[in-house]
Amino acid sequence: MASTKLLLVDDDEALRYMLATVLEEHGYDVTTAASVPEALKLITAGSYDVLLSDLHMPGRGDGLTVVSAMRHANPKAVTILLSAFPEMDAAAHAILLQADQILVKPMNIPALIEAIEQRLATGPPPSRVIESVATILEYSIESTIDAWYERVKRDKKLTAVSMSREQRVGHIPKILIDLVHRLRSFKSLGSSELVSGAAEDHGRSRRQQGYSAAMLVEESRMLQVSIFETLQKSLASIDFSILLNSVMTIADEVDAQLSQAIDSYTDESLLEAAPN
Repeated sequence: MASTKLLLVDDDEALRYMLATVLEEHGYDVTTAASVPEALKLITAGSYDVLLSDLHMPGRGDGLTVVSAMRHANPKAVTILLSAFPEMDAAAHAILLQADQILVKPMNIPALIEAIEQRLATGPPPSRVIESVATILEYSIESTIDAWYERVKRDKKLTAVSMSREQRVGHIPKILIDLVHRLRSFKSLGSSELVSGAAEDHGRSRRQQGYSAAMLVEESRMLQVSIFETLQKSLASIDFSILLNSVMTIADEVDAQLSQAIDSYTDESLLEAAPN
């Protein structure tokens, strides 16, 4: 076991010291880190066979951030997360798409050693293709549109306004492309720098087609649900370390697009009401 290099990441100094001592007694070459930034530096600088990290870390980042970095730098490494919350079952499936195993604190030391040895014995984990949220949404535009259109067809208020499929979905590809551009621009949340011409055109056309403002809002809500459904189907390919920020950016951008659509909808209403 002397050649098995293990990176232990935990902000609890006493636990970190205890685990490092036990692991070294079992023949592991242990390196420790007390924070996410420290762990990221070590991962960048060295090569490891095993990562053992606390899931919940103070400051920026968490255990998933460390796992993601290890996946990129040492894709053959075994990754095990430790959590102090036994009710992790609801989130475990999604987390295990990136980590190999989750153990609950306080862990049984013999069970921990056995888990590490079993994971090492089974060999490296299958390779995972990790992609950005923007890339996933970009190649899933058609399936996202199909999901959105199915939702619209089931809504009696929206379908009360008769339209062809093309009239319903014609704006969505451009809307989604604008969203992908926003995700890649790394603009801060709440930014008003990016304007969606597609959203403005959509607001005007929906007014001409007979929509109410409330119907515009419902369409936007359905689009956001369809986008998140697309991401849920692609969890195995998503970099969890940036997922939360991407989700917030999506919500922010969809709301911004809706605001722009409402503004142009209102402008169109005022033009219709104006005397010739």
